[in-house]
Amino acid sequence: MSNQMGVRLVHNLTHPGDMVVDLAHGPQLARAIIVARRRSHLPARQLGWGREAATLIVTAWPPADGRPPAEFFEACRGALLPGGCVAVLLPHGDPVLPVDVVIAAKQAGLGYLQHIVAAHRPPRRGDHTQFDIHTDVLIMTRSATGNSGTDG
Repeated sequence: MSNQMGVRLVHNLTHPGDMVVDLAHGPQLARAIIVARRRSHLPARQLGWGREAATLIVTAWPPADGRPPAEFFEACRGALLPGGCVAVLLPHGDPVLPVDVVIAAKQAGLGYLQHIVAAHRPPRRGDHTQFDIHTDVLIMTRSATGNSGTDG
């Protein structure tokens, strides 16, 4: 994840003082949390994710704790405030992986919100080359109404 992606996730999905759980690799999200004046659980508590519900959970994929996807998303749902989001950083290149992640999240009661594709550079006028994509981010949400976007 780039520094810019970390900043965009934190600024667009949280408010000052909100709790963010950082399960991503690298310091990019931690920097964005500090600059944006959000709060984060200490790394030693990541496995349990603390006692306070979070507004945003950012995780690399697959989960580092080795849990099955549906079980991981159930833990995420339990750690989120209503309306909170889980941002899943996917390795780019597998066209089926986003579908698998969305299905597992939906089974756990999270709803699909957005798919962000981040490229290394913006397009240039007249340049018809392919983008060099470095990050796919799926945003899942815990619905405030309780149905989390699920049918029925």
